[in-house]
Amino acid sequence: MTAETAASPALARIREIALLLPEVEERPSHGQATFFVADRQFAQVRENHHGDGLSVVCVRTSGSDEQAMLIEAAPDTYSMPAYLGPSGWVALTLAGDPDWTLVEDRIARSWELAAPRRLLEAGGR
Repeated sequence: MTAETAASPALARIREIALLLPEVEERPSHGQATFFVADRQFAQVRENHHGDGLSVVCVRTSGSDEQAMLIEAAPDTYSMPAYLGPSGWVALTLAGDPDWTLVEDRIARSWELAAPRRLLEAGGR
């Protein structure tokens, strides 16, 4: 199943959130729906990635300190994503009834961490 055909409600909601941000492009990366700003990845939706049974959105953090703090403070919400984790990313669970305000905030923050200065100086989001 490709990212385009995976029309889960969580992916549809993430798509709505991410595509509202300036200059965002969605394209598949490693078979996953992935969102980019200025060719820099800032969010990736993973549903049953490599058979793990999880539904998450992976987002950037400011670094390993923030990553560790989020995972320690809310281990039911945040986890270390495969492949992206060593770069300071977190996986935010989409299982059950996620806190969509939190999801939206984390996606927007991740966009800010990836966006070029010209977008941030122009007022960003």
